[in-house]
Amino acid sequence: MMQSKTNVIAISLWLALGLSACDKPGPAEQAGKKMDQAASDTGKKVSETVDKYENKMTEQGAKNAQSWDDTEITARVKAEFLGEPGLKSMQISVGTSKGVVTLTGTVDSKANSDKAKARAMAISGVRDVTNQLVVASAK
Repeated sequence: MMQSKTNVIAISLWLALGLSACDKPGPAEQAGKKMDQAASDTGKKVSETVDKYENKMTEQGAKNAQSWDDTEITARVKAEFLGEPGLKSMQISVGTSKGVVTLTGTVDSKANSDKAKARAMAISGVRDVTNQLVVASAK
């Protein structure tokens, strides 16, 4: 009977050791967990990178839209001057940045300088006009 108890105890110990070994993850389980973690980290990094470039593309799109708006404003101001008898023969350069038109060059009178500024200011999309026109007497 003593031997029977010893056998039962020995078998119980072996079963306990076997079950406790099942709780410890093996190499395959550890590798699987590492792969899962790496995939998760990679997914986060890809998402962050996509967000970063999406923001940059949005900013660049806004800059391009402003550039097109400025180009259109410049063309409209130049067309306005070509249609104006007192201004079409003048040496006026037009530049636009963020809706602010800059007029440079020469005109023959203060009245034509003021007219050029007023005509430019009347164009849709113009926020302000910087008049750097120089009045030069006609020779």
